[in-house]
Amino acid sequence: MSIVWNGWVFVIRGKTLLDPYIPIYDMVKTIRVSEEYHEWLNAHKKDDETMEETLRRMTRGPHPDDVAGLLTEREAEAAKEAVNRLREGDRDRLDAARSTFDSGTTSE
Repeated sequence: MSIVWNGWVFVIRGKTLLDPYIPIYDMVKTIRVSEEYHEWLNAHKKDDETMEETLRRMTRGPHPDDVAGLLTEREAEAAKEAVNRLREGDRDRLDAARSTFDSGTTSE
């Protein structure tokens, strides 16, 4: 069991509160992958790489430091809005297809 206080994680073992051991400033996310994908990824992992570095290399994703500052704040906001518009269009098409499917009608 652990307790987070003031940016620090305290681990409780039994009834003893241990010293803080990890400052929480960089949040970490967990993703679920199939056992098969994990084995494939692990097989491609280099000895000196973290799993994140392997994922980035295998998916060709750039490191955030490599792309920091490429866009102005205005350009980044415009790009986000464009992506949201595309996603909304996809959502609208999916909703229309689902509605057509559910109603059993076709345009034939």
